[in-house]
Amino acid sequence: MDDIELARHLAAGAARILMDLRAAGTHEGKALGAEGDLRANSWLMAEIAAHRPEDGVLSEETQDTPERLSKSRVWIIDPLDGTREYGEGRSDWAVHIGLAINGVATLGAVALPGLGLVLDSGAPQPLPAMAEPPRLLVSRTRPAHEAVEVAKVLSGELVPMGSAGSKAMAVVRGEAEIYLHSGGQYEWDNCAPVAVAAAAGLHVSRIDGTPLVYNNRDTYLPDLLICRREWAEQVLGAVAAIEA
Repeated sequence: MDDIELARHLAAGAARILMDLRAAGTHEGKALGAEGDLRANSWLMAEIAAHRPEDGVLSEETQDTPERLSKSRVWIIDPLDGTREYGEGRSDWAVHIGLAINGVATLGAVALPGLGLVLDSGAPQPLPAMAEPPRLLVSRTRPAHEAVEVAKVLSGELVPMGSAGSKAMAVVRGEAEIYLHSGGQYEWDNCAPVAVAAAAGLHVSRIDGTPLVYNNRDTYLPDLLICRREWAEQVLGAVAAIEA
């Protein structure tokens, strides 16, 4: 299978593992999240090793090594994005399968198992009509200061949601116009969502407008902007004014 087919296979397979585990009822809460992370990651790592043995891998749930830094192709994965939401029986969690080539989030698949969906960069759907004023996605528990302030500038509506992948895909699916995050993430939190969002025609960048670069020695990414292109200039301008 080609890369995008593999990404879909990985996202869908991990989704099945996680949904089956939750349905079994053998674990609850944090224990369910921990077991889900473990099982999904083990399967994903084995599948990537079998199908792309020469590629590098960066997973939230596997001890990182410097080996990937010498690779031009690196799979960047989060077996369970939104462990809390998964453990609580919610639907706003995701599986991230991204492929970075020479530091660029080139392709990806994001499963939303609770909704029975897999979105990928290989078959983007037309973006739905926008709403006005814009809807801005924020954390359920820790809304980013910049997002709150940008919403005020744009007279926008704040929409709380769970995992990063769920929020990013909500923009792709037309449930919001802007996802601005400044509370810090890691490469596995947004590589796959960024690839899917970019393929759909959305603006993707750091909140200062600079590109997102992957497969770094330090995997921390301080901030992220995924939004409709029609709002990008205003959002970036508002962030610059807030931080001035």
